[in-house]
Amino acid sequence: MAIFRSISRNPFPSFHYFPKPTSFSSSSSPSALSGDDLVSAAVSTLKHHRSKSRWSHLRSLVTASKGNRLTSSQFSEIALQLRNNPHLALRFFHFTLHHSLSSHSLFSYATVIHILSRSRLKYHALTLIKSAMCAFPEASRSTPVAILEVLIKTYRACDSAPFVFDLLVKACLESKKIDVAIEIYEMLKSKNVLLRTSTCNSLIELVSKSRGCFAGYDLYREIFYPDVDNVGANGPSNKGVSPNANTLNVFMVGFYREGLVDKVEVVWEEFAWVGCVPNMYCYNVLMSAYSDDKRMEDAMRIWEQMENKGLNHDAVAYNTVIGGFCRVGEVGRAEEFYREMVMKGVESTCITFEHLIIGYCRNRDIDSAMMLYKDMCRKKFSPESSTVNVIIRSLCDKNGISAALEFWRVAEKRHDAVLELENYENLIRGLCWEGKMEEALELQAEMVVKGFEPNSEIYGVFIDGYMKLGNETTANKLREEMLIKLASSE
Repeated sequence: MAIFRSISRNPFPSFHYFPKPTSFSSSSSPSALSGDDLVSAAVSTLKHHRSKSRWSHLRSLVTASKGNRLTSSQFSEIALQLRNNPHLALRFFHFTLHHSLSSHSLFSYATVIHILSRSRLKYHALTLIKSAMCAFPEASRSTPVAILEVLIKTYRACDSAPFVFDLLVKACLESKKIDVAIEIYEMLKSKNVLLRTSTCNSLIELVSKSRGCFAGYDLYREIFYPDVDNVGANGPSNKGVSPNANTLNVFMVGFYREGLVDKVEVVWEEFAWVGCVPNMYCYNVLMSAYSDDKRMEDAMRIWEQMENKGLNHDAVAYNTVIGGFCRVGEVGRAEEFYREMVMKGVESTCITFEHLIIGYCRNRDIDSAMMLYKDMCRKKFSPESSTVNVIIRSLCDKNGISAALEFWRVAEKRHDAVLELENYENLIRGLCWEGKMEEALELQAEMVVKGFEPNSEIYGVFIDGYMKLGNETTANKLREEMLIKLASSE
């Protein structure tokens, strides 16, 4: 996709920042070298000397010259003549940096960045941009903007590649410099230089995550459709860079996480308006939004659309509908999709089992839940603490306190699960009801270690337990302790 609107590969005016060096024989005396002669000798050394002697000879050449080091301009002139060998140019840069053989400036950094970019060495170019951002923090304007200005000035002389500006924006984003990245985008836009869609997506995504989905959506409209206030039925018209499915995915996911299903639907409709084809991920996000909102009819409509588009349902899609039906209490429908999932050879995941286990527990079918839990363990899956707590709660509700406590001890060791305060109370209540006061006290001590202080509910359970056993003395002591504790907390 072209990133320039009605401009050539080199969008900036032709300026000659680096004078052409004159020819020079490497046999001349290093002590007499200066200016263009030094540049030519250095280029000859780098291109024609063997690698073992190249660097020592170059060091002697530079240190014996006037000033004992290269100026930023001289370094750039040398590097430009190495542009067809970008790795050598980069080694030359690091060599001069390590041995302090050049007074580097943003211009010399920019020269090497351009050389690396034109050779598609994106990682090295990006790394050097980040180094420049750290090396010149005292720039009169923000350093990334200063780097941009130098990159623009040296762009044509270095015969660079357009995505060098995308790399600068990416460096800003990785450094969380959002405002600077936006400023750079606007400066480039004023020069009719358009960033790649993937770069725009990254910028929009970071804005959405840090400032909210609506801020990201506003930036999306500004970047892709600056002249369109409202997207009409026939879709917007934009002659510049265009959004893709990943662009809209950012907002679908963001609005979905904030529970704004209506906004997810708005973004979904925009796929057709902007001429994007939604992918599997898009369908799954929309279906998840409907399922979480308990709109299973709408979720199944999307399921059918996926089939009509020839998209094979993956584990995420199956887990979505299984979880949705379990959430609305239709565990039977969830089982049907689970069986279909197995028959079609789609690998079930830990989430598949957790959805079904929670569904069975909600339907008070603890036996089926435990069967699935055992099957889950055989497959080496480890449930989340929340699922473990749902099972314990269901066991407690069926007065299976001993079974619940035994299950908890195994789950704690096997899955590193964390017990919720509600289940500490459930287990302690059940133990006290059964008269197992010592076990209840041990669990209460464990509860304190985990950071849960005993409340009036816990005190009341112990008081009732001791009264039931006829131990009024201990019960009265606990009652006094509870009153003192509650009074001190007020």
